[in-house]
Amino acid sequence: MAPDCRALESNSPIRLPPMSENSAARERKYSIVLYSDDVTVREAVIGALGSRVAPDMAEHVIHQFATAPALRLFVDGKKPDSDSPIDLFILDGESVPEGGIGMARQLKDEVFNCPPVMVITGRKEDAWLAAWSRAEANVLHPVDPFTLSHTVADLLRARTVATNATA
Repeated sequence: MAPDCRALESNSPIRLPPMSENSAARERKYSIVLYSDDVTVREAVIGALGSRVAPDMAEHVIHQFATAPALRLFVDGKKPDSDSPIDLFILDGESVPEGGIGMARQLKDEVFNCPPVMVITGRKEDAWLAAWSRAEANVLHPVDPFTLSHTVADLLRARTVATNATA
């Protein structure tokens, strides 16, 4: 019997090192807020993101909203030091009567340390509106699953790095 195999063959429990803060943060599910008045857009986004946006990242939970007032109530109810903070907003710029671009600007103006915002716009020419809203990213309708998941992964990674740097 090789000396390295004894621990595996014995009945004694295997002791693992304690989890570091980084691994604990990695295990927490990301919280993504999705706003669109169109159920097909919400379904397309949810389908594109799957259960995780990249193999090296934790799973996520998506909170869906079809109206701006419902989204505001949810955001207002979140505490800054909550155990499940919002990690990303995905807003449909084509929503009516209140579009995601205006909502993005309002979130950036009113939410302290606002998480990253991604806006889905109808035309490439609307990129300037997304920039005006101070959204960190902009993708186009119809939703391309590859582009969307990579953009979301980049935004969540940047948020994780920034959060760990300030902690």
